Amino acid sequence: MAKKKYLVTDALPYANGKLHLGHIAGSHLPGDIYVRYQRLKGHDVLHIGGTDDHGVPITLTADKAGITPKEVVDTYYPIIFNSLKSLGITFDNFSQTSRPIHHTTSRDFFTRLHENDRFDLREVDQIYCPSTNRSLPDRYVEGTCPHCKYERARGDQCENCGTMLDGIQLINPVSDLCDVPLEVRRSSHWYFKLSEAQESLEHWLKGKTDWKNSVLNYCAGWFALGLEDRPITRDLDWGIALPLDNSEGKVMYVWFEAVIGYVSSTREWAERIGDPERWKTYWHNPDCTLVHFMGKDNIVFHAILWPAMLMAHGDYILPTSVPANEFLNIEGQKLSTSRNWAIWLDEYLEDFSPDPLRYYLAAIAPETKDTDFSWKDFQARNNNELADIFGNFVNRSLTFITRYFDGTVPSPGEFASEDEALLKLLKETPKTAGDCFENFQVRAAVRELILLGNHFNKYFNDQAPWHTRKTDRDRCGTTLYVCAQAVRTLAVIIGPILPFTADKIWEMLQLEGTVSNQRWDEAGEPGVPAGHKIGQPKILFSKFEDVRIEAQIAKLGKPQTPAQLPLSVKTTDLNDPEKNPTIPIDVFQKIELRVADILSAERVPKTDKLLKLRIRIGTEERQIVSGIAPTYDPADLPGRQIVVVANLQPATIRGVESKGMLLAATNTDGDPVLLIPDTATESGAEVK
Repeated sequence: MAKKKYLVTDALPYANGKLHLGHIAGSHLPGDIYVRYQRLKGHDVLHIGGTDDHGVPITLTADKAGITPKEVVDTYYPIIFNSLKSLGITFDNFSQTSRPIHHTTSRDFFTRLHENDRFDLREVDQIYCPSTNRSLPDRYVEGTCPHCKYERARGDQCENCGTMLDGIQLINPVSDLCDVPLEVRRSSHWYFKLSEAQESLEHWLKGKTDWKNSVLNYCAGWFALGLEDRPITRDLDWGIALPLDNSEGKVMYVWFEAVIGYVSSTREWAERIGDPERWKTYWHNPDCTLVHFMGKDNIVFHAILWPAMLMAHGDYILPTSVPANEFLNIEGQKLSTSRNWAIWLDEYLEDFSPDPLRYYLAAIAPETKDTDFSWKDFQARNNNELADIFGNFVNRSLTFITRYFDGTVPSPGEFASEDEALLKLLKETPKTAGDCFENFQVRAAVRELILLGNHFNKYFNDQAPWHTRKTDRDRCGTTLYVCAQAVRTLAVIIGPILPFTADKIWEMLQLEGTVSNQRWDEAGEPGVPAGHKIGQPKILFSKFEDVRIEAQIAKLGKPQTPAQLPLSVKTTDLNDPEKNPTIPIDVFQKIELRVADILSAERVPKTDKLLKLRIRIGTEERQIVSGIAPTYDPADLPGRQIVVVANLQPATIRGVESKGMLLAATNTDGDPVLLIPDTATESGAEVK
């Protein structure tokens, strides 16, 4: 199979707040699943992302907090990046549109279009605030939509009917930042000649017969109304200044420069790997597949405005596909960050492991219509599908091999029709599941996985190895040989959706390499030879108890406290000697902090908070007890690294010896949060 080039982008979230599940379901998760699948197919895939730092929401947040926009984006960028990384979203480069390389790239792009006579300078009316003596960007203004009469339409777009607006079109415009009546004043701005691109855009989109109907219909609606020229500048201090002499006080409108962030992030990647021109092998390559993942509110920017800009430039490839998704609702209501009717990604990851969320969001992906996140349904999917179907089959298969064949995959005897049927299914699965991923249908892929898991469990039950191990050991060995092949196939096939689980299965199988460097088309072939020694089976998924789910439901709609907001962090007065007594440096130097590997974890009986951890510090193994059970599932801890106080005197806690203490912080709910090295570190390494 010929190796293809893929350039995949996710929508750039505004760097003025944390990520919620709407961001993940609409853009980041489907993008990551597609990237992981195409890499398993053996293709050259580049996954590009970043944050949108120049949107008006950033300056709004800064104004309300009394800080600079730079402080806002520098606060939220690491929160966004680390949350995505913890969820397993893999980017080759995750940049910021406030970085110099993006400013340079955007100015170059503007200059090319300016040279190609794609702009007009026009005198226009715009909203002005007398109390602050400045023009107000559209996002600063709210009023009644002139089309649908929605009373809280923004100055750039009505969220109710989707119509693009200008602030002066609003009825009774108001601003949160001004307590005096707003005025309309004249100003000069550059306009992009979008109307001239309509014929070319319509012709181009006619060839996109494999695109989603929702995207094509949305574009057709715009064409029916007739494309209008759009302003590409605003009167702001925060943004990218125009590379023109007569443009003082003008910056690029965010709709124009944010999408150029895909190019600048790719350029940044090329510079980082030491090959500054390599980005052109994607953006200037007509054989490269360019895919933009985003929510439906971004269709106009990626299917009309951005292609028009690319056409006007002339050197870049056009999008191959724009698989826009619909919206995710929460417990039957529209997601609302202002009402805190949202599920924040960083908070989820404090309480649960990433794969159950990845699985559930894939299962309910809003591909063709808005869908609803339900905590109870999330619980049921985890318990009934992940734990009872996939986890159950893997655990039963590997446990039987461990107990009755000394952990060695048995040699198969003569295959019965049932064996051959399952082996045939394994060979067919990469094609059936792969077709779903190719067509951006992750919901259908999940259904294929469930069917596969049900086939596996039915086979195991029908073959009854608990019976044949006593009556027909050869038959039992054949069954478990086939099951071992099924476990391996499952690890590869679930990899795009459940990467952490796939890695755990691979580790239990003790196979060479990693799941990510396997080949998708070979996933259904027997890959666990007879006589192969497997590792110790572990529980893949723990069931979620009602009390954990009810606690999450109770959070919805509750106002966030200052301690929960990154821009208002509650801190202790470090200069107060009563609250923070000092210690001599020679006392501190006696504390020995070391990096440790967690080997196993289990609950301490008859306790709610205590876990017993088996850890390795260098070559030494020891046991510690820690009160982290409210936050961490013991099944998720093996394989992680922690920092421990290694020279603490042994203690007995609830009858269990503990030789050391791990380091943890405390979140806003008072629960412990592990301090974990951000990259893999040698066990036993000293923390200084």
